[in-house]
Amino acid sequence: MKLNEKNAIYFITKQTLRLLSSNAISKIALPPIEKVACKFMVDQGNPIEIGPRREREDKFYMATNVIRAALKAYDRGSPAVRDRMINLFLREFLGFGGAKEARRKFRDEYGIEPPGFLTLSPEGRCNLQCKDCYAASLPKGLPHLSAATVEQILQEKYEKWGSWFTVISGGEPFMWHDDGLDIIEIAKRHQEQYFLVYTNGTFINEKTAERLAEVGNMTPAISVEGFEKETDERRGKGTFRRILSAFENLRNAGVPFGISVTATAANAELLVSQEMVRYYFDERGAIYEWIFQYMPIGRGVDVSWQVPPITRRQMWDREQELVRKERRFVADFWNGGTFSSGCISAGRSGGYLYIDWNGNIYPCVFVPYWKDNVNELYAQGKTLTDALFSDLFKGIRDWQLSYNYMAEPHCRGNEIRPCFIRDHHKEAHELFLKTGAKPGYPSAEDALRDPEYYNAMIQYDKKVAELLDPIWEKLYVEHQDEKHRTHPQPNENSSKPCMD
Repeated sequence: MKLNEKNAIYFITKQTLRLLSSNAISKIALPPIEKVACKFMVDQGNPIEIGPRREREDKFYMATNVIRAALKAYDRGSPAVRDRMINLFLREFLGFGGAKEARRKFRDEYGIEPPGFLTLSPEGRCNLQCKDCYAASLPKGLPHLSAATVEQILQEKYEKWGSWFTVISGGEPFMWHDDGLDIIEIAKRHQEQYFLVYTNGTFINEKTAERLAEVGNMTPAISVEGFEKETDERRGKGTFRRILSAFENLRNAGVPFGISVTATAANAELLVSQEMVRYYFDERGAIYEWIFQYMPIGRGVDVSWQVPPITRRQMWDREQELVRKERRFVADFWNGGTFSSGCISAGRSGGYLYIDWNGNIYPCVFVPYWKDNVNELYAQGKTLTDALFSDLFKGIRDWQLSYNYMAEPHCRGNEIRPCFIRDHHKEAHELFLKTGAKPGYPSAEDALRDPEYYNAMIQYDKKVAELLDPIWEKLYVEHQDEKHRTHPQPNENSSKPCMD
């Protein structure tokens, strides 16, 4: 029987866990394991499930870069971090943990695969006032999710969806507390799940770092804008120094961490520069970098503050180099659609949804329109799963299927511009109006009604397509005739397939 992606995942998991359990992590042992796994995933991978050959390569490099980051986390980690890396993160990430049976039951009952994770913002408040941050523009005295609701969400997603990974956002998550619980205590009570927390880092003192080391299943992604100048300009004077202190506290305690960045017209090139990557990864100890490209929402908003199309194309080149050649765990949710088979919003198979401090359930953090509220669903005796079948969520998933998801390789839309609301704004705008989706805040309502905003976004999409579609056609589109199969080209930041 032909080996598929799951076989490869199982193989690399088993070998990685052997390395970890024997404390024999080394640069000599890992490459041969990766080489064999690459043969399975890339050469024998299913084109419908995984995509064209170049996409299968992208997925291989990203998956193994995540494993490399996990190895670093284990090597540097506290005893509890090491335990969670072996017995939770690696087992579940690589496909043979305990959540598999729940996913099978969900598929049998509903006829679709469940989401892989969700993002939860239990608290809208923040102690900083960053420029252009959606949280900074929100009114004071915001509600927050109760601890009981947070616990119910976490229990349901694990038991019903087999979802073991949870992202916590905000506001500032470390400000949230309810009924004697804070976000670290929540993680302690849910050892079956792994938590990624987006934070400004200013609350991570020695005591907080020690608590994180003791629970072992939480990693902070700390927001920076570049170096000290760029970070303090947006986040306030002295913030960068507090972030450096947080890094030191986390390193000393043995807690894995990374950085989160917002790419704009002003800083996009800096965020993927050799100088910045080496500084945060090699000097400060970060093991990953999440890149979010600025998404303008609202009447009169400066659409030009987005990453310019030509810069976005240059970022793609550099990000491919970081992932394929330098083997960094760097993920850009707009340029990196080939790592995830396109848009992952609206509870797509393996994808996610977003719940804010009001309980509103959104398709995505960057899609501020909703139909259901988790507090209302629970009060009615319903579940999160009911939200998956709203016309808004179903409409987005239908678009995903029509655009690229699970399509024949030669029929797929360009996954380097995967974002429903940003890269395909016309389709998104029409669906929001058709379904009567509710805006999450006033500027989201403005965005639906402002023709200047709409036209600016459409023009942006056209320019992005002109620059990125040729890359997709040249490197990713495969024809049914094997002799026309596309392979990576040396001048497009490609390393040799399967590391031969």
